[in-house]
Amino acid sequence: MGRKNKLRKFAEILSFPNVYECYNVQQPALVGAGMVHVDLKGKWNTSHFRNQHPITLELACGGGEYTVELARQFPDRNFIGVDVKGNRLWKGAKTALEAGLTNAAFLRTRIEIIEHFFAPGEVAEIWITFPDPFPRASKENRRLTSPYFHEKYRQILQPGGLVHLKHDAPDFYQFTLDTIAADPRCKLIFKNDDIYAAALPYPELAIQTLYESFHLAAGKTIKYVRYTLG
Repeated sequence: MGRKNKLRKFAEILSFPNVYECYNVQQPALVGAGMVHVDLKGKWNTSHFRNQHPITLELACGGGEYTVELARQFPDRNFIGVDVKGNRLWKGAKTALEAGLTNAAFLRTRIEIIEHFFAPGEVAEIWITFPDPFPRASKENRRLTSPYFHEKYRQILQPGGLVHLKHDAPDFYQFTLDTIAADPRCKLIFKNDDIYAAALPYPELAIQTLYESFHLAAGKTIKYVRYTLG
């Protein structure tokens, strides 16, 4: 039953006008609805959103809860959820379509090749919400706040563009702070190791992903970091 459901989602997502997919990491290219090839690098606002609003990415977006809710709260901004799992993206993409959120789109790709799909300065902000923390030291380069990924983000972010991390893992939180401190180009704007201990410093932090709800139910504290890459 689970496999059939996953295959149904894969088939349905091919018809969604708000989803774009990359099927070959070695030769990055995108297809949209109906498997039509599209070139959106530098053209997201003109070719998809049809406006000139700032673009925010949610990386490792999972079911797209943050992408969808940010799109609801900020209709004058565009949001793109990015994840490699199509069955996860299906939920967020379908919710956005049913809600008429034309400022929410989804990109299925590996984040390691994100620079192939956005032009320099095309992205205004990046949200990183509860990604795999890769706790083993041997895999620290796979953490989405590692220097390796920071260089990827620098290729597409506007000067001064914000990066937001929201996570439950203390080691990942500290790794991010250490990475920021070790890079003189980075600027830490705000950090909080327990955002729900007092009034939320930013209202958009009230949005909760599925994973966040699990972590809170397990008694974990949620951490948040806001910074720029310089």
